[in-house]
Amino acid sequence: MRKNRKNAYVRTKKLEENRVLTRKIYAEVPPRVEYELTRIGYQLKPVISELETGLKNIKK
Repeated sequence: MRKNRKNAYVRTKKLEENRVLTRKIYAEVPPRVEYELTRIGYQLKPVISELETGLKNIKK
């Protein structure tokens, strides 16, 4: 489970660095983090959807 969390963290960090999403951290216990797509992220949604569709078709 730890490996999956680290992978998710690394991926979201890269998306944040590339301005695809923003991260908001709340000072709560337990800590809460929210992610939101940026304008660039919303522009990428159609491309991501096409990739997802293509991958589903390959698996069939």
